[in-house]
Amino acid sequence: MYSGTTFTNKSGSIMGAHQKIDRVARNNIAKLLDDDSLFPDSKNIIHFEGRNGPDGIKGKSPAVNEPWHFYNPFDDEDILLIDIIREHYEKLVTVLASHNRERVAFEAAWLAHALVDGLTPAHHYPYEEKLLELRGEGLETRTTIKEKMVIPGSTKTEMVKNNWKMWGPKGLMSTHALFELGVAAIIAPLSLSSSMPKEDDIKRMQEIGVTEYFKQTAREIAVQDLYMRFYKRGWTTKLTLDIRKKLVPTITKTVTLAWYCAIQDSKILTKK
Repeated sequence: MYSGTTFTNKSGSIMGAHQKIDRVARNNIAKLLDDDSLFPDSKNIIHFEGRNGPDGIKGKSPAVNEPWHFYNPFDDEDILLIDIIREHYEKLVTVLASHNRERVAFEAAWLAHALVDGLTPAHHYPYEEKLLELRGEGLETRTTIKEKMVIPGSTKTEMVKNNWKMWGPKGLMSTHALFELGVAAIIAPLSLSSSMPKEDDIKRMQEIGVTEYFKQTAREIAVQDLYMRFYKRGWTTKLTLDIRKKLVPTITKTVTLAWYCAIQDSKILTKK
């Protein structure tokens, strides 16, 4: 999802999808807890988005320890993102118990970012596979911003064609970016009140765990074929409504549940 330009943390404050989801999820947490001072406020959580979030690493250190948040919901062997989610969840539980508020805000933000990206239809597309086809070389070679932006080719003509496939109309990156920017614009004015979890939602995540809940939700989203519908026909009325009423409320609910279950698992609510 779009989190701003990453040049500054202010860039996603109005139309950053990650920031919007974090704010709504934090408001949901306040309604679930008798004392919500146990969890960082949205300002502190959002501090670790944008430039200070996973997307910021892509500009600060290209190809070096970049979080890879693409996911195939129907491939049981695609576990990289699953491991990232599990790690951030477990760390969030641990730091909640230690009352390190800055670290809690960091883990909450990075856990939310991984969940949101993993549930985003654009991240279900085989982006890495297509990018490898275009580049004709491993992604580890993209060690500068220029190398990330410019697709190589054996001749100038091939380079132009490859970059058109990347950045031109319906190109690999242009389509991805336009979809995510469109989602951010659609949800910017919304309250997303339907993202509030019900008791059954909480029980379900507690029973099956955050990663299994994520996997099941990702499959439910993937079968709606939202990204390919956008690729073929653009922003139709039906697709826009599905984003507003189904996709983003579901994603926001998942973030809320992950944070709430981490609070429960940390046992801080029972400590005196």
